[in-house]
Amino acid sequence: IKCLTNKSLIGEYEETEECFILDFDPYDIELDLSAASLQDPDDDSGFILVAQNGQVACRDYPHPRHACAEFPFHKTSHRSYCKMCFCYVCDSSAPCLEWEESHCHAFDDAQWNRKKK
Repeated sequence: IKCLTNKSLIGEYEETEECFILDFDPYDIELDLSAASLQDPDDDSGFILVAQNGQVACRDYPHPRHACAEFPFHKTSHRSYCKMCFCYVCDSSAPCLEWEESHCHAFDDAQWNRKKK
């Protein structure tokens, strides 16, 4: 049994060896932060996002417009939407037929819940 210490050779070992030991965690992510922008002039939160891994529920899966991670509800025009946004009232892909007039403003509260179809 061979011991693999170089992560870049894992593909080669998988093709030629039936069994081998990994001398590293294959799920560790090596981050290249050299191109990362560490300052957002509009952000005063004190937090900096330098990397992400995996799926984000309110970005990569269907979600109501008010929960969209790509277009934050309180920071962007309510009329904006991503390809995964849906109308909270109609429960259909955004934009719905009443999107521009009112449905783009819908969120989880009693008033909008009464209007749900």
